[in-house]
Amino acid sequence: MDARIEGYNDKMKKAYDYLISDYQTIRAGRANPHVLDKIKVDYYGTPTPIQQVGNISVPEPRMIQIAPWDKSLIKAVEKAILASDVGITPSNDGAVIRLVFPELTEERRKELVKDIKKKGEDAKVAVRNIRRDGNDALKKLSKEDVSEDEIKDLEDKLQKVTDGYIKDIDAAVDNKSKEIMTV
Repeated sequence: MDARIEGYNDKMKKAYDYLISDYQTIRAGRANPHVLDKIKVDYYGTPTPIQQVGNISVPEPRMIQIAPWDKSLIKAVEKAILASDVGITPSNDGAVIRLVFPELTEERRKELVKDIKKKGEDAKVAVRNIRRDGNDALKKLSKEDVSEDEIKDLEDKLQKVTDGYIKDIDAAVDNKSKEIMTV
């Protein structure tokens, strides 16, 4: 791949990767430890990711279990989960915290699919904006003794890269929507 297009490819990949990581935090009625990725626990005055203060496991399809290494953190972990937007009330037995995921209603599933499609559309807009920036930069190359044919070739390559990411984003949206709608 041409070095002049490589930077735009990297930016598009970051937009795609962000979408995928965002999709991992959407709960689909099944327990997914990634819903806890953005939660920080107050660990002796320092906001620390929940994965770094305990062991997270999925003992049942609709339950996440968090076993803090320091038992004094149970209240702090519980408080962090309640303050987050996970939407699940944690329960603890003094040693571990359990998050039981309720079955999603049909209405909630449809709301989640709308949200998934909106995030996918936002990612496509980001990719298209990157393409636009790339095309603008390529047009400026004509002032630097680069032939019009070469600029056209670079624009075509950039368009192919863009098309590839748009296709990947569409596939990710379809896969996540199917996962949400599967009961």
